[in-house]
Amino acid sequence: MATKRKVPDNPNSELIDFLNELGEYEKNVSRAIHKYNAYRKAASSIAKVGHRIETIKDIKGLEGIGKKIEAKIEQYLSTGKIKKLEANRGDETGAAITQMTRIMGVGPAHANKLVQQEKIKSIDELRAHPKRNTLLNKTQQLGLKYLEEFEQKIPRDEMKEMETIILCEITAIDDELKAEIVGSYRRGAKASSDIDVLVTHPTATKLSSFLHKIVDLLTEKVAFITDTISIGDSKFMGVCQLENTKLHRRIDIRVFPSEQYHCALLYFTGNDQLNRQMRIVAQEKGYKLNEYSIQKVGSTGVLSKPLPVSSERDIFDYLQMDYKEPNERNV
Repeated sequence: MATKRKVPDNPNSELIDFLNELGEYEKNVSRAIHKYNAYRKAASSIAKVGHRIETIKDIKGLEGIGKKIEAKIEQYLSTGKIKKLEANRGDETGAAITQMTRIMGVGPAHANKLVQQEKIKSIDELRAHPKRNTLLNKTQQLGLKYLEEFEQKIPRDEMKEMETIILCEITAIDDELKAEIVGSYRRGAKASSDIDVLVTHPTATKLSSFLHKIVDLLTEKVAFITDTISIGDSKFMGVCQLENTKLHRRIDIRVFPSEQYHCALLYFTGNDQLNRQMRIVAQEKGYKLNEYSIQKVGSTGVLSKPLPVSSERDIFDYLQMDYKEPNERNV
């Protein structure tokens, strides 16, 4: 089965990993996304419990834990195992499909093809396969190349070092450029999965030239970006490395005009649950909220022009929600 990322410093990390593994099987093998989401939500709820769960009473009332998942947790608490998980692990085809989906860019359908049609049963077999480069596109080839490195979390200290390099090179292009590292790092996480950078400028409306300059500098001048996955007018996806002794990391850089920036900042800071919650509140109050704007929805469904937003706080105010600092957004 896939190597799982352990939840650091959590007293219930094994249970969380088990639930996530069950979810991955449902997504990748059974293709039951609703079950995957249910396991993911349950794991997220348990991650917030600050003490070791010893009895089923400890999870009573937790959001996202229905009767079926509760029964599996009870099995785990009683025996240290979950029968369905043991059965999944015994499914060789399912295990092979899950292995393939560890690779960046390989979804369940492609994984199924690799296993069922090409008879590839492991990552090692794929790496040794004579048709590997025709079976995988460029993104997937990079995903296979750096698989084990991408699976390692990035410690906060390393994130800070990378932030210093990125911001220094961006402001060297134009001192009015503003950039922030978002995602779990901005929420204060001790470790992150990748680097997600947002960039804006107070007056420029066409930012694609800035994006290309940023990528060129980080590639050629400081040898920080090692591989390009894709680059367009508003988004770069690639691979970076702090120095030769460090692991390769995934990096995305997005540019937004100033009028969209704070909606983007809110969205890409997350977390996912807060984003969903705010979209629901927006809909209930007659707004449409996404990573680009907040708009009023008219009685006939026609959207207004984007409302003026000069800070994340403005968005909370429109929705009449209490403002949350980034480190309070791990809902």
